Amino acid sequence: MFKKIVVPVDGSESAWRALEQACALAEKFEGELLVLTVIQPYNNAALLAVPLDHNIISQSNADLEEVGKEILARAREKVTETGFTGAADYRIELGHPSERILTISKAEKADAIVLGSRGLSGLAEFFLGSVSTKISQYSNIPVLIVK
Repeated sequence: MFKKIVVPVDGSESAWRALEQACALAEKFEGELLVLTVIQPYNNAALLAVPLDHNIISQSNADLEEVGKEILARAREKVTETGFTGAADYRIELGHPSERILTISKAEKADAIVLGSRGLSGLAEFFLGSVSTKISQYSNIPVLIVK
């Protein structure tokens, strides 16, 4: 039933709870996990109106990739801590989070997406919209949103 589960993580507490739930589901159904973190580069259209030094943007994007690697390293630890014995793949993606999660889920022929209810907060969430809301609206596969 749930042979391949996509689990987006961003380092938030709800993402870690979602990862635990995904491990339990995958273990129960003898499935595998695709744990991914999505980095949204600074060179997006929202920043076109702000005059920024391109060296700062390049450095910031490199910093974001390092943060992504740290998040995935922590995700590996958490998967191990749950006792999950199945296969797990870990990946960093670049782009808009909800778009990348949906695209990867479709390309990988995933059976479900398990994600936290809140990652961003405050002003950023107001302008970007909730990733979990967008995923649940546009996904063609089951979505489990963990609080």
